[in-house]
Amino acid sequence: MAILIDNDKNIFTLHTDNSTYQMQVDKYGFLLHLYYGRKTKGTMDYLLTYADRGFSGNPYDVGPDRTYSMDALPQEFPCQGNGDFRSPAISVRNGDGSYGCDLRYQGYKVHKGKYGIKGLPAVYADETEAETLEILLEDGVTKLQVALLYGVLPGYDVITRSARIINAGEGTVCLEKVQSACLDFVTGNYDIISFYGRHAMERNFQRIPVAHGSFKIGSRRGTSSHQYNPLMILARPDTNEDFGGCYALSFVYSGSFQGEAEMDQYKQTRVLLGLQEEQFSYLLKAGEIFYVPETVLTYSSQGLGKLSQNLHRCYRKHLCRGKYKETARPILVNSWEAAYFHFDGKLLYELAATAADLGVEMLVMDDGWFGKRNDDNSSLGDWVVNEEKIGEPLKDFIEKINQLGMKFGIWFEPECVNEDSDFFRAHPDWALHMPGRKPILGRNQLILDFTRKEVVDAVFNQVCGVLDQGNIEYIKWDMNRSMTDMYSAAAEQQGRIAYDYMIGLYDFLERLMARYPNLLIEGCSGGGGRFDAGMLYYTPQIWCSDNTDALDRIRIQYGTSFGYPAGAVGSHVSVSPNEQTGRSASLETRGIVAMAGVFGYEMSFVKLSEREKDIVREQIRKYRTYAPLVQNGLYYRLSNPFEDELAAWEFVSEDGTEVLASAVMLEIHGNMTASYVRLKGLTGGTCYQEQESGRIYDADALMEVGLPLPLQCGEYQSYQYYFKQVRQ
Repeated sequence: MAILIDNDKNIFTLHTDNSTYQMQVDKYGFLLHLYYGRKTKGTMDYLLTYADRGFSGNPYDVGPDRTYSMDALPQEFPCQGNGDFRSPAISVRNGDGSYGCDLRYQGYKVHKGKYGIKGLPAVYADETEAETLEILLEDGVTKLQVALLYGVLPGYDVITRSARIINAGEGTVCLEKVQSACLDFVTGNYDIISFYGRHAMERNFQRIPVAHGSFKIGSRRGTSSHQYNPLMILARPDTNEDFGGCYALSFVYSGSFQGEAEMDQYKQTRVLLGLQEEQFSYLLKAGEIFYVPETVLTYSSQGLGKLSQNLHRCYRKHLCRGKYKETARPILVNSWEAAYFHFDGKLLYELAATAADLGVEMLVMDDGWFGKRNDDNSSLGDWVVNEEKIGEPLKDFIEKINQLGMKFGIWFEPECVNEDSDFFRAHPDWALHMPGRKPILGRNQLILDFTRKEVVDAVFNQVCGVLDQGNIEYIKWDMNRSMTDMYSAAAEQQGRIAYDYMIGLYDFLERLMARYPNLLIEGCSGGGGRFDAGMLYYTPQIWCSDNTDALDRIRIQYGTSFGYPAGAVGSHVSVSPNEQTGRSASLETRGIVAMAGVFGYEMSFVKLSEREKDIVREQIRKYRTYAPLVQNGLYYRLSNPFEDELAAWEFVSEDGTEVLASAVMLEIHGNMTASYVRLKGLTGGTCYQEQESGRIYDADALMEVGLPLPLQCGEYQSYQYYFKQVRQ
């Protein structure tokens, strides 16, 4: 069993295949955290220590015992106001104006299968793959209840955390801060790994020691954001890709969030991840329930590589949904960098015809097809096809594309609106705005109030009206600004706007998936501004970044790989010199980098030479071979592109029979030394044949010494090797 209960000692133990999580209800009813780490047996309550620590408060229950204080004890869901002066998981303002709560144990339940969360994305699993533990805590005065939820997926080394907060009292309480998960460690030195960035340069890797005080990341932008990703990794200082203990916390949510690592005065470390507390205030009336978004936890004793693989496997199989969950996605060409707004039906058809000849499988018509949209200053909200621009009804145009053997996809930005639109002129109060103030503009657009059902319904009906016109098999779902002006004309509580907005968005996406079960939705928010586990529940691939420069993409995709599978990464080949950076890289290099994700193109094929078209044909042929391996294989980082002069990565099939290794030289010098790429994850004692050269290599040698790369002149030389296991 994954969940073990010792009723005598009130100890709860959660086991995965390779990890153990343990907690205890003590004699005062407090739920204390005991252990999380390598799989172990027995009880770990001996790890708790008690001493008279100055200026640490003592619960009234303990009487004269000054050795007992919440300020030093490790807790599962620490409260503000009960003598713990560290950062809390929950902060409550009571009906009488006081702050604080005192949550004590009331009971537990165990269920087969994995819990779900009303209105929110979450990992799912059936009764054969998961168990759920529910522990009920209650404040004895206000009757505020917290049902802590633990989902255990043993085969994936994953434990999920969420909570339901119930006002079981007669008065009102206001939630001022709610975190999804807390990990308290009573001993140990750690590094905290986070992923920072900006638009067009997302998820840069950062690793720093946890020191006294608080290290905090987060987003106040209404989206998970380009600036910080809702993923944190805690690692021991000696941990690397292949060795050492480490923990990941991944927030299954797409809105504002915060994560924190705090070392207290006793060198204990607390890690929290959950909702952003700024501009959050959620009033619970009697009987009302608040649903806390989920955090996915995983532990690895085998380094960061195994930690990432745990998340990848879980998300591929138990978070992503739909037809394309694990199947090969269509290779597409997107019209954006090929034409921007300046296209018509003739140009798009020419692009599609050329693409079809090269082997591309789908045309995506990006921004500019609706209303009077010829720049980014108007028409968002008017989801009506501009037939004059396309030259014919959308249905007829799609049929022409389909006749080429091509699928058809289309771009939307349903959450935003331009003031210059019929939609806004009819419903100006449907955009978020603060009374008496001019709005903050982003990309000259406003954000629609998705906290209101009538707004969501109106936009949903418009989108469906377009999708029903023809055989549309793909949507690129964009969102191109941060959230400001968090005020709804219809809301009673302005502090819940950011949260309720996400509930409205998730409802929209859930309904869209139900109505169009074969539709592939690719998430996008100015590229990678909402690349998170929450969106993966609805959109199994996400446009990784608006930056399509191959060299920058190496670093962006490297950071992304720590938490998200390659099958979630939208990655395209664009023109050279690159339009974001001006940097030049060969078509071969651009292709190899893009093959580390869901492959596609973002360029005008019409302008390619015949030699370049032949290269594209070969890239497409190869990727069709590699796609199942890229989407479902084990991913290995073979170098660190932020430190090394070589970038290298690898995919290995779960059974070890197929291997795809790729490398790009980041630096070139005179009289270069040879670079060796050491492979990982091969089956020792066997041999592998490189498919292009036919040469057979010993697996152990490839992992121990590596494969030498050819010494070649020229910037950003790239290499790709595809191996199959052979008997020798």
